[in-house]
Amino acid sequence: MLDRVRPGSTYLQKSQIRQLLVTGQGQDKNFDGQNLRGINLQSANLADASFIGADLREANLQDADLSRAELLQTQLDGTDLTGATLTGACIEDWGITSHTKLHGVKCEYVFMRSPTPSDPNRRRKPDNWNETFADGDFADFIKPIFDTLDLYHNSNVDPRAIAIAFKNLAQNHPEAELEIAAMEKCGDDKILLRAKTAPDSNKSQLSAEYFDDYNRLKALSQSQQLLLVEKSDRIRNLEIMVNTALGQSKYHIEGNPIMSDISGINIQGSSNVSGIAGNSSVANLGTISGNVSIALNQLPDAPDTEKPGIKELLTQLHSCISQSADLPETDKADALIQIQALAEASKSPQESTKQKTAKNAITMLKGIFSGLPAVASLVEAGNKLLPAISKLFGLG
Repeated sequence: MLDRVRPGSTYLQKSQIRQLLVTGQGQDKNFDGQNLRGINLQSANLADASFIGADLREANLQDADLSRAELLQTQLDGTDLTGATLTGACIEDWGITSHTKLHGVKCEYVFMRSPTPSDPNRRRKPDNWNETFADGDFADFIKPIFDTLDLYHNSNVDPRAIAIAFKNLAQNHPEAELEIAAMEKCGDDKILLRAKTAPDSNKSQLSAEYFDDYNRLKALSQSQQLLLVEKSDRIRNLEIMVNTALGQSKYHIEGNPIMSDISGINIQGSSNVSGIAGNSSVANLGTISGNVSIALNQLPDAPDTEKPGIKELLTQLHSCISQSADLPETDKADALIQIQALAEASKSPQESTKQKTAKNAITMLKGIFSGLPAVASLVEAGNKLLPAISKLFGLG
């Protein structure tokens, strides 16, 4: 007789929810945007149901069947999913936290993205369609990204708009403690920006605010964007990183200090939104090279003049890259960005995170140099200098 209660503003005011609580049958139903905080749906059949943007915080979903459910931006802080089935669910930007209970979750595979007409790729995990998660694997897979905000850009990526929008989000929400953790190229024109956040951050709200701002910025003219850039010193390096990612056939990098130190990002304006390889590539290259020189000059000189240190080795490599006649300007820009990453990492060369940054940068440089003729002077310099640099970072 739940239809006789006085529900007030609770979820019991909706007949659909009252019926769900009585029968436990919610298959194929739409619960988008509904406030279901604290609801008890233990053992409910919610297969193929849609909870896009719904609030399921502190809900009891023990042993519930959420097969193929749409959990896009669903808030799940404190939700008990013990024993629930999540096979085939879409979990794009879902709001799980360290307080979400995932013990015993049954899940063979999930989809990280909801398909769109321009991007039907749902990014299945595991990636191999012939593989599935073993018992307990899903919780282990999802645990490292409990506290990350995933910002996926799936078409017509605007690097400058990304840089400005992320700076704005970090500035507007200092309590979220946003810090870029990784960047990945997905397909020909898609970028995933992954940012660490404070444990209690509302990722759904942050994501919505970011993309509202990003889409507004994309609609601005280049001159209007430049006015925003000129008011900040925190944008240009992130824009360069996105441009670099888009210019590579594959790109994935984690823990780069250029990305993670938001307050230290050194930015200057560019008249070219489309990328480093555009008409203003020479100007961009000069800016990048100047930033590298500044970073190198801040490093201490080697105590032994007969034995070059990291500053001397990176300075030699910087000079060889800048003067190379064999390396296209786009690749020069990519290589110089890696030199700057190595310079920043060398300030604490024995820290594991800095060593990982150095390893990524050295791998990127080797990849860039591998496309050059074997007789190129830069190849010879790389073969000599990169092993020495690796050794100073304790990488062998």
